[in-house]
Amino acid sequence: MRQVVLDTETTGLEPSEGHRIIEIGCVEVIDRRITGSHYHQYIQPDREVDQGAFEVHGISNDFLSDKPRMAEVAEPFLEYIRGAELVIHNAAFDVGFINHEFSMLGPVWGSIAEHCTVLDSLDMARRMHPGQRNSLDALCKRYGIDNSQRDLHGALLDAQILAEVYLMMTGGQVSLMLGEESESEAGSSQSFEPQKIQRLAALPVILADDEEQTAHQHMLETINQASGGKVLWRD
Repeated sequence: MRQVVLDTETTGLEPSEGHRIIEIGCVEVIDRRITGSHYHQYIQPDREVDQGAFEVHGISNDFLSDKPRMAEVAEPFLEYIRGAELVIHNAAFDVGFINHEFSMLGPVWGSIAEHCTVLDSLDMARRMHPGQRNSLDALCKRYGIDNSQRDLHGALLDAQILAEVYLMMTGGQVSLMLGEESESEAGSSQSFEPQKIQRLAALPVILADDEEQTAHQHMLETINQASGGKVLWRD
């Protein structure tokens, strides 16, 4: 399954008030593995950035003055996300802005729902952790994700952090390196020599205690909720 973790930065809070997208950041996840592929673009909005928004992301009007406009970047952006499941924290905000930008380009662009499915990680976090803070920073702290570089918001950095948070929320990242060389092995001219495996004595079987069984069941329930009740091993 291909997922794209997405974040945007904007000139303000409401597209209905003429605010625009000024940065898009996307990180690709395939079969629960962050692939290293990403999409990142700053955009000239043809309007001033509100002071309140500048204090959040630090992107100035001067910085954006020579950046391409949405009409120039919409096609490669849509090509990158088309057919994917978008993972967005507070999806209504970002999707609302993207749909507004598409509408300004013309009806042929349609809406996000015509090109992608959307998973709102904020809604998921609220269901998993009711009554708790579920901002991206709070989730980083809860799941042990390093966000020390996040002094200001940035679309690509936030998408990268959210990708890690989402994978932890849904059971951890899966990365099977089958058929791939490790970094230390790449370019090595040494041939592989199989080593003789010594037969070991029978190992003792240690059963999980009640506390471990409870923790295991809690993790299964977490994964079950995150997948919308689609796990197979609980049938």
